[in-house]
Amino acid sequence: MNIKPDNILMAVMLAAATCAAPVHAELALRDTVELNQLLKKEPPCCVIDARSVASQRQHPLAEALSYHTGMTIIPTASVVVVADDDKNALRIGAILAKQHPGKMIHAVKGGAVAWEIVLRSLEKVSSSKASGTAAGISFVIPHNTCETGTPLQVLSSKPGSQPKP
Repeated sequence: MNIKPDNILMAVMLAAATCAAPVHAELALRDTVELNQLLKKEPPCCVIDARSVASQRQHPLAEALSYHTGMTIIPTASVVVVADDDKNALRIGAILAKQHPGKMIHAVKGGAVAWEIVLRSLEKVSSSKASGTAAGISFVIPHNTCETGTPLQVLSSKPGSQPKP
C-alpha cells in the first residue's frame, strides 16, 4: 500500500477543520403538538418567560424565570422560551442559543396560552405514569435548575447537620 504524504496532510487538515467547526445551539419555533412530543421524552431544565412585565404580572407562569438582559443560566437540558409573540420568542431564543452552543432552545409558538396547554398535557401524562411507579426511594429534580446564583436549598447527608453557606 503506497500512501502519499500529500494525502495524509489533506486528511489531517480535513479532520482538524471538521473538529474545529463551531457547535451551534438548535433553535426552533415549536407548536403545542411538537412541544408535547419532545418534552415527554426530555423535560426542559428551565422555562424562560420573555413576555412583557405587564403580561407577567397579569398572568404569571408557574416556575418560569423572568427574562432580563444579561440573564445568566447554565442549561442542563433544553430551554423553553415563552414570549408575547412568536417573533420575540425567536429573538430571545436566538440570544440564548448564541450563549449556549449545543443546547436545544424551544421558542413556544402561540405564547403563554400555548405553553399552558402543553403544561396541562404533560401533567396528565406524568400523573398517569405516577400510579405505576415502583415503591422505594425516589428523587425529583426541581424545575429551573439552570439559573445561576444563590441556591434555594442545600442538601446535607448527615442528619441534624447544618449546611455551610
